[in-house]
Amino acid sequence: MERDNKMTAVDSAVHKPGRAVSMADVAKLAGVSRQTVSRVVNGQACVVEETRRRVMDAMDQLGFYPSFAGRSLRGGKYGCIGLCMFDITHTGNVATLEGLMSAAREYGYAVTLIEYDESESVRLRDTARRLAELPVDGMVFNTNRTIEDFDEFEPLNGLPTIIISMKEHPRCTTIDSDQYGCSQLVVDHLRSRGHTQIRHLAGPKDSITADFRARGWRDSLERAGLEVVEPLHGDWTADSGYELGEKLVQDAEMTALYAANDQMAMGAIMALRAHGRRVPEDVSVIGVDDSMQGMVPHNDLTTVRFDMRERGRKTFDYFFSQLSRESKVEAVRLPGELVERGTVADRI
Repeated sequence: MERDNKMTAVDSAVHKPGRAVSMADVAKLAGVSRQTVSRVVNGQACVVEETRRRVMDAMDQLGFYPSFAGRSLRGGKYGCIGLCMFDITHTGNVATLEGLMSAAREYGYAVTLIEYDESESVRLRDTARRLAELPVDGMVFNTNRTIEDFDEFEPLNGLPTIIISMKEHPRCTTIDSDQYGCSQLVVDHLRSRGHTQIRHLAGPKDSITADFRARGWRDSLERAGLEVVEPLHGDWTADSGYELGEKLVQDAEMTALYAANDQMAMGAIMALRAHGRRVPEDVSVIGVDDSMQGMVPHNDLTTVRFDMRERGRKTFDYFFSQLSRESKVEAVRLPGELVERGTVADRI
């Protein structure tokens, strides 16, 4: 409370108590023009980073909060991005949201979130219209599911649209972790350790992510001239990994198992060990996503790590770049990183 009643010498030089803080006050404190403050408030990209931060610091110091309504009237921008996401509780989605919101805050943007349940039937067109009724400057769809009108969807005029998905779109930029390339990384690593009989626990059949991971595994084996045994499909949970692991116990030729996520990998390891198959001495196991780190004591699972926060930040960057200029449609893929721990052994 005491801090609120005090003003520094520089504060009092630019702002008189009792009246609202203006852009002119911010400009004077930051040592820039009102036009520069306006550009920062409206999120324009033509302001150098040092100047933008100085203006933001001055705004914080003076308690200046720009009016979104006023901003939209002056420049046609609300300073808000709409985000549609399935199952926000999923580890990867949480990190993606954190990254997107962090990048948005740096440019003075807010995020309006619409969350759908995994069981809901969703059309991109309907969701876009729903978001367009809100004060947003553009929209992001984060979908790992097959969407009925995905290929036919037309982005709304004046609203840049980014889709977080491995599936490419003819009219929207898509961005995702490289769900195909991560499987190549896994197979190459297992082959380098001498493995030739590599099985796969895939995710749900309606999952785009699971489909691309399975494709990457299959194509890598075929290119190497190795046997492809049809994968078993789980539902991403450790329980399903355990159930499928029990089915693989009798596969005497299997030397390595690639699970489409870490939870299924952990479940499969428990099943294999419960039935006398040693990991990694008898069967090497690799997962994807590195979601067990910090959750499972003494986690020794070899896996592929994705920077999901960076995926969120990149998504906002591509959205923001489309606000200021015409952008070509791109398919952006962020590579994963192999994390070697203790569940892969050499096959002699």
